[in-house]
Amino acid sequence: MNPFVTKGYVSAKYFCDREKESQKLLQELENGNDVALVATRKIGKSGLISHCFDTFGLEKDYNLFIVDFYATGTLREMVYMMSRSIVNALAPKGTVWLQRFSAAVRSLSLVMTTDLAGVPKLNLQLGELREPYITLEEIFDYLEHSEKPNIVAIDEFQQIAKYPEKNVEALLRTYIQNCHNTKFIFAGSQHHMMGELFTSASHPFYQSASVMHLGPIDKEKYRKFACGLFAEANKTLNINVIDELYNRFDGITWYMQKTLNAMFRLQTENQEYGLDEMEEAIQSIIESNDFTYAEKMFQLPEKQKELLLAINREGKASKITSVNFVKRHKIYSTSTVQSACNSLLDKEFITEEQGVYTVYDKFFDIWLRENY
Repeated sequence: MNPFVTKGYVSAKYFCDREKESQKLLQELENGNDVALVATRKIGKSGLISHCFDTFGLEKDYNLFIVDFYATGTLREMVYMMSRSIVNALAPKGTVWLQRFSAAVRSLSLVMTTDLAGVPKLNLQLGELREPYITLEEIFDYLEHSEKPNIVAIDEFQQIAKYPEKNVEALLRTYIQNCHNTKFIFAGSQHHMMGELFTSASHPFYQSASVMHLGPIDKEKYRKFACGLFAEANKTLNINVIDELYNRFDGITWYMQKTLNAMFRLQTENQEYGLDEMEEAIQSIIESNDFTYAEKMFQLPEKQKELLLAINREGKASKITSVNFVKRHKIYSTSTVQSACNSLLDKEFITEEQGVYTVYDKFFDIWLRENY
């Protein structure tokens, strides 16, 4: 297989470093603390959680659940995702575990079946979730009274701030505060929203978790990791490639992995892979997304497109509402910048960290420079 994994977690062999981060996360949980794990999207927070769950024998002492809130937009969808994730995690353990969950979460009226391999399963559809508030209460009651303690990792936790229901934060905080049998990892990629949730006194989750920031993998360790995987396939990776990838993609793991994945597939005469092969791989990725990127720009309103291109031209843009920024990029007016910015952030065209704005998708960023 191609050793540069770009989707999910495979095993420790294909996971680079994060030794200090793993130990810190585990120590916080072992000391009874919930953790707010904040990281730029695609830098590897989900992989870190999966690595800790898979590598350190936690399943002997805990039930382990990973729930992704990214695609949820309402409380009902959130409760459904929690139910489905718990069911999927319990299924390999056998019928008894699923029966316990089904008995605890009575509002779902779950039906037990088996698949072709004889593995038990509970059929669960979103349409069956009619009373999300009751089901949520039953889920936390199940967690509180389960035979083993639990660790629940919630990815893209900041989504709860976007739900139309007004009391979700306070409701969840109450349940979590009283769920002594479970430790929680709240992972999120939108720094400003995660900061508001956990460090603002006006929010229910204020100071409720240890905040842990996840930065890029150490460059030297990633170079050793990448060169080693190429060497195992009797290929040579030029060490300058990692320096260039770090500079190009700000050390964000997924973009480096995606590029190396594409490079690994290339055939070269002497099996040495350098900067030329890197550029070829990046262009192949961008070309494969050409239609998608063009369609995204076509559908973008004019004012948002104007601001997006201005941020793209600057690379890292700050003070975007200033008169100087507006004049420099010939933007129509300062009054529309903030609303356009909020829309672009919400659609994840751009991201913001400590007042600095960048184009979210690094490959899209390159495509914009080449086409605009």
